[in-house]
Amino acid sequence: MIEWMENHLMEPLGRMAQNKYLQAIRDAFVIFALPVILTGALFLIIANPPTSLNWGIIDAWENAVKPIQGQLLFPFNLTFGIMALTVAFGVGYSLASREDMDAVMAGILSMLAFFMTAFPVVDITKVPFGDVLNYLGGQGLFVAIILGILTTEFMRFLLNKGITFKMPDGVPPYVMRTFRALLPFMIILPLVWILAWIVWANFKVTIPQLVLDLFSPLVAASNSYWAALGMILLMLILWSLGIHGMNVVSSVAYPFWMTQLAENAEAVKNGAEATGIVTEPFFHMFTHIGGSGTTLGLTILMLFSASAQIRQVGKTAIIPALFNINEPVIFGLPIVLNPLMIIPFILGPAIVVTLNYILFATGILPPVILQPPFTVPIFFGGFIATGGSVLAGLVQIVNVLIATAVYYPFFKRYEKQLAESEKANAEQAAAE
Repeated sequence: MIEWMENHLMEPLGRMAQNKYLQAIRDAFVIFALPVILTGALFLIIANPPTSLNWGIIDAWENAVKPIQGQLLFPFNLTFGIMALTVAFGVGYSLASREDMDAVMAGILSMLAFFMTAFPVVDITKVPFGDVLNYLGGQGLFVAIILGILTTEFMRFLLNKGITFKMPDGVPPYVMRTFRALLPFMIILPLVWILAWIVWANFKVTIPQLVLDLFSPLVAASNSYWAALGMILLMLILWSLGIHGMNVVSSVAYPFWMTQLAENAEAVKNGAEATGIVTEPFFHMFTHIGGSGTTLGLTILMLFSASAQIRQVGKTAIIPALFNINEPVIFGLPIVLNPLMIIPFILGPAIVVTLNYILFATGILPPVILQPPFTVPIFFGGFIATGGSVLAGLVQIVNVLIATAVYYPFFKRYEKQLAESEKANAEQAAAE
């Protein structure tokens, strides 16, 4: 099976992981959008305290913030409301960086092109800004990504064809930079405006509205159990071959995850039901505990192993594992291309994802509304991601216990093999 995966999966999926467009999309979310989202989500939590705890201090907190809830939600509305705008800049910037172009100019062009599509093509002074805020945020992500790629590639095409103002030698670099980007701006932005006008004139919707309607079946499908299970299986199969599975899957799935997350945050803000389950924290906070494969418990087992080799790897890996980094385990134990350890590496998280999906779908766990950094330790990650649910933190601990129980028999078998090999080597060295 491993040989077949190496021959048929490793090369094409490895190429996918290196695809410049997918890398640019991933960077746009992780590098550019994440700080904006985290900042806004903090204000959402402040304005909506976790009243399910039934603590006196929480009730007092709720009473204190209720009169100023609208003001407290102001930063949330603006930060989540420009998420797609930030992603448009990030896609253009990241892609241009890989193309040896002026990354800042490409990012600004992508951002302006997307911004232009979010408004109806009418007298803009009569359009309330709040009416378009959702399309500058989570509901405009698909258009932001598409335009970020298209405008950057078109800009590269124009520059390569020499369609730009050429300045004489001796002109200051900042002036040359401006005039080099001027013609691409003057060509691309009017084209985007014409396209937006055509869509509005014929359908009475903006481009983000139109694209969201087209993509809505995919967004709904990405929120299903089978989608979640398929994603985690693909991630871990890729890791088993030495390919960063989360990077590959997230580069495709991030727009869907973030759309669900933004809709959850909006629903909680409005006191409505949040239905998004399959988000980025669904994997990073509730499945990748200790790192991909839910390996925190495995790392603890390694510390007490009868094998000196495994113990040493465990000592090296335990601190990173507490912050959900497990490359020392994946490549040091190893799990990569190790048939015995690949089985629990895939099976344990599949069980965990199934349990988590049931808990979120039935409302036992509150919805995820915040994407913490993936390095947030166990308990705190679940607590923060759900806006203050202690149960979510406890579920993280249960997930680790389940995965560890799955790992245990396979780990002991592998440990026995290594311990016997180490003993034989030691006896041979003593005999010599």
